[in-house]
Amino acid sequence: MERSKARSHDDARRVSGLQRASGETARVEASRAGSHVRTCRRHSVEALAPLATVWKEVPVTSPADQPERRAGAASSEAGLIPLREATRTWFAISLQTFGGPAGQIAVMQHALVDQKRWIGQKRFLHALSFCTLLPGPEAQQLAIYIGWLLNGVAGGLIAGVLFVLPGVVALLVLSALYVSAGDTTIVTAVLAALAPAVLVIVAQAVVRVGSRALGHPSLVALAVTAFVALSVFKTPFPIVVGVAAVVGWALGRWAPQTMREPKPTAAAPDEPIPLISDDELHTEPPSRTHSLKVIGVGLIAWAIPVGTVVAVTGRDSIFADQALFFTGAALVTFGGAYAVLAYVAQQAVQVYGWLTPSEMITGLALAETTPGPLIMVVQFVAFVGAYNDPGPFNPWVAAITASLVTTWVTFVPCFVFVFVGAPYVERLRGNHALSAALTGVMAAVVGVIANLAIYFAIHTLFSDVRTVTWGPVDLQVPLLGSVKPLSLAVAAFATLLLFRAKWSVLRTLGACALVGLAAGLVELIAT
Repeated sequence: MERSKARSHDDARRVSGLQRASGETARVEASRAGSHVRTCRRHSVEALAPLATVWKEVPVTSPADQPERRAGAASSEAGLIPLREATRTWFAISLQTFGGPAGQIAVMQHALVDQKRWIGQKRFLHALSFCTLLPGPEAQQLAIYIGWLLNGVAGGLIAGVLFVLPGVVALLVLSALYVSAGDTTIVTAVLAALAPAVLVIVAQAVVRVGSRALGHPSLVALAVTAFVALSVFKTPFPIVVGVAAVVGWALGRWAPQTMREPKPTAAAPDEPIPLISDDELHTEPPSRTHSLKVIGVGLIAWAIPVGTVVAVTGRDSIFADQALFFTGAALVTFGGAYAVLAYVAQQAVQVYGWLTPSEMITGLALAETTPGPLIMVVQFVAFVGAYNDPGPFNPWVAAITASLVTTWVTFVPCFVFVFVGAPYVERLRGNHALSAALTGVMAAVVGVIANLAIYFAIHTLFSDVRTVTWGPVDLQVPLLGSVKPLSLAVAAFATLLLFRAKWSVLRTLGACALVGLAAGLVELIAT
């Protein structure tokens, strides 16, 4: 009995000791946990402090401009930006893409870099440098590239399609009005009033992009040299870009201090801080399998409509000739929009005889003043050519079919180029030699945009332009007596709205369109 009581007493002491040890352990663990929580809170507050400063210093336009930041979002199929929001943004951009590549790049710069802050300025310029090297419309290819960075292949497809869709619809309607009525006075007046407004947007883009891309006097000199080579000496675009790439590479190798970032000044405020870091943007490891897959899908997408049209209409039809000609033009025409347009105009008028010189000028005017790339003029060329020579088909059926097939074969290669090349460019983004070469190209691109802006301004504000040729000099000079008072007034009006009233781009374009509508009605009544 005594032994049993002793054992019971010992067991009770052991249990009590275990309980005390357990309680002590729990208190230690709780203390550690509390310390850990306090430490984490302290670090979190310290980490969030600079972010709070950033958010406070750089306000956004709306809550929609603050996409949710998710870990591992770059690998998500949904992309960094909700696809629905990205689609709305790309559609809004597509409605403002007037004024050729310079105006379109300016609109994307404002919407994506300055307003939404979905991509940084340096990454934007890096993508633009690559797209400048490709044949075809660089502005649409830039939209595809940025859409791919934000939402993968789906984002690239949506951005690229929406970029041209309003222009396709608008030019299709205008082409139908032209061949049916032969008079588009009111529509042309409305669209023509938008051109001077675009000049203001382009001028702003040249200054803004130049201030952020040209961080050293040597890069400024390279941009000026590119501008002079293109505008005065009419140097072929591939030569300008190739020399700029070599100069950029040489500067990066032997004078790396020239590659520094430009310093912000009072005239050029700090670069907007992107909400999405470069490391979070979509990427894909480059591979031969991926490239072959993209090329294969592109060939199938091209071959199905072209093969169907050729099978139905025959190889000797105008449809087959247009499909093959414009496919070749999309693949080999380097040098920007105006180089492509010059080649297309020569072949369409002089070689194939699809339309007259006056009809070609009308098509160029409509393409200049409708949204989308200037190369959209090929749709007008195909429409008018097929309408005039429909063969055994109804002229309207022939015209619409030809215009849609031509548009398809013109833009399908753009998607293939970007989806094949983007993974390689992203992989080499940290390569100093390539980055230096692309920096040189970007400096030249500033000169290219300035050249396009001057060309656009001359032909928008003046009705008569003469060409001065003297040795290697080939310069376009406007006749001062041919200035268009209405265009000049609209340009001044747009400047007032954008810079003084701080109106948005879309709102400014709408106001200028109303001015054009009023002018068109007056002209129509007067005649």
